[in-house]
Amino acid sequence: MFGTIKNHLQNLTPFDLLNQAVPVLMGIFIFFNPFPHTTSIKEICFYSSFFIVLILIYFKKIDFSFRSPLTLPFALFTAWVFIGLFFALDKGNSIHDFRAHLLKYIVFYYILINFFNSRKRIVGLSWVIIISATIFSIGEIYYFYFMLGNSFSTKLLPGLKEIAVNQIGFVTVTAAIFSLYYIITTGTLYVKIISLVCLFPLCILSVLTQTRSIALALFLSVIILCFKNKKVMVVCLGIILIAICISPLKNRFIHADPITGLRLDINHTTFEIIKNFPIVGIGFGMETYGNKKHINLDAYNKKVPVKYRQKSIIHTYPHSMLFSIAVRTGLIGFALFLYTVFISFKTCWNCIRHGRNNFIKKWGLCVASVLVAVIVMGSFEAWSRHVQKVVFYTILAMMTIVWRLGNVNSED
Repeated sequence: MFGTIKNHLQNLTPFDLLNQAVPVLMGIFIFFNPFPHTTSIKEICFYSSFFIVLILIYFKKIDFSFRSPLTLPFALFTAWVFIGLFFALDKGNSIHDFRAHLLKYIVFYYILINFFNSRKRIVGLSWVIIISATIFSIGEIYYFYFMLGNSFSTKLLPGLKEIAVNQIGFVTVTAAIFSLYYIITTGTLYVKIISLVCLFPLCILSVLTQTRSIALALFLSVIILCFKNKKVMVVCLGIILIAICISPLKNRFIHADPITGLRLDINHTTFEIIKNFPIVGIGFGMETYGNKKHINLDAYNKKVPVKYRQKSIIHTYPHSMLFSIAVRTGLIGFALFLYTVFISFKTCWNCIRHGRNNFIKKWGLCVASVLVAVIVMGSFEAWSRHVQKVVFYTILAMMTIVWRLGNVNSED
């Protein structure tokens, strides 16, 4: 066996090695996504992959394709954001975020769809997400509740710069859906067992965050994923409801202020700003919103009806993916973003309804359920961290890969 491996390695050209290095580097990048103090590793992996791809394209050693249902929506949204740079209130911050929070992730998306373009690789990518999130969950639970000695009735406060507690669900819920998918669909016992083992810490950490958007996202995604399997759906939803009822999370539903719970106070303030900058927005830079040199949040908050005003603290970020896009890119940018989301769900629907085999149909449903979860959580949380965007663009890439597998002859 080792002789065969040695001969195989000897037959590889430098370009073959570079070609195989890209999915490894991208896998490491995605694996370390939720972990703190790994920025250097992630940056090295991403930019190494990027430069390797440029080398492979230059020497024509890869057939790099932009074929995707999202190419037009991405192009239109990117073009509009670029135009908005000339009208941005803080041009420096907007130019930085245009590169770091848009172009970077579009490049990331296209690298994924070109290097994970097979059944084996998309399955491998899902397991990278599951294992990463599981290790992260176990570490968070152990550190906060065992090392620090907090009781399980205490809301998790990880205190990590990279990921806020309300945004942990982007990692845990995504991985939990993939784990549940394998429990439902795989016929291999050890895969079911591993998936079930991973599912426990993922769901436990999701509940311990005591975040309503995470609970809602998990609830809706399970309904979609298990839509054709009513018995599994009832069992899963029952477990989720029981977990909520026996945990302090239930109090956040029962005793919640609907205004703050639905972010109506924050969104009303954001809406007042949108009314003043309806076409191109304030600029793509995320720091512009809370920058007193450019936006007087106190003045805008006073325009809001008293019932909906932010009381104790005025938040310096919109707590919604949709409102964040709208205030930064204007209503045209917002419409183009919704167009991207619409095409994504339409693509999932086409895979589910018209997929050429069960693999395409089942993965179309799985990706759709994850996409719903991400959109739901994003609608109630600040859209400002790299962790969220890596998850979002990874799911869009997986959706595209499933679509491509259903439309072209690809190797398994």
